Amino acid sequence: MQERLEQSLQLPHPEGGFLQTTLSAPNGGIGSEVVLYVHGFGSVRNGHKARAVKKACTARDWTFVAADFRGHGRSSGTMLDLCGSGLQADLDVVLAHLTSQGMRRLYLVGSSMGGWASSWLSLRRPELIGACALLAPSFDFANGRWNELSPDRQKEWQTNGKIRFRNRFLDVELGYRLVDERERFPVERLAQEWQAPALIIHGMKDEIVPYQKSLAFVEQLQYDQVELRLIKDGDHRLQKDRERIAEEVCRFFACWM
Repeated sequence: MQERLEQSLQLPHPEGGFLQTTLSAPNGGIGSEVVLYVHGFGSVRNGHKARAVKKACTARDWTFVAADFRGHGRSSGTMLDLCGSGLQADLDVVLAHLTSQGMRRLYLVGSSMGGWASSWLSLRRPELIGACALLAPSFDFANGRWNELSPDRQKEWQTNGKIRFRNRFLDVELGYRLVDERERFPVERLAQEWQAPALIIHGMKDEIVPYQKSLAFVEQLQYDQVELRLIKDGDHRLQKDRERIAEEVCRFFACWM
């Protein structure tokens, strides 16, 4: 195995602030093909699954990149500004940097919200996407946040412009723009226009995004090069299976490189 280039970069954002990014590549440079890990809601670029994917990429001498979305990890901003268009803008910043360094083909590993963001990126930039691996993807991320609320809570969010969101992992304020944009990202369009080879992995004990949503999405697709794998005892985070999943993801990508 070659010696590797390990970098931590702050990429300036055209809307202000920066994205904190990690890059691991063969010493000769990033090359034309890159694996990009896209983290989930409230997560970070160097979580357990990201590290497992990085390890699997390193074993193959592949370039691995991960970035914190704004409002997450060590990037600038707050969760109050989280929205779909903002996530896409963040990914565009990362893509601009990678293409400037010679990247020509991108392989996306998106987890939960990161699966949603990766999916829409694949629709917008099909010429760049080699394949996608989506882990417990939240295909209706913004709608899901809205629909889980009572009418009174929805009205409160709209009136105040923000709402407090709590679960066992997070306690944050979310801005109304997140759901105000939800009609821009309909899951029906995502399914109708899908054109990227994809591996979807979902746990059947997922208590946050039910696996039936991934099954329903695959059933809607006209595009054939999509695989759905269910892990019977897997929860939303898929932590205990992360190394096996990382290997499966890389084997899938190798078929399309």
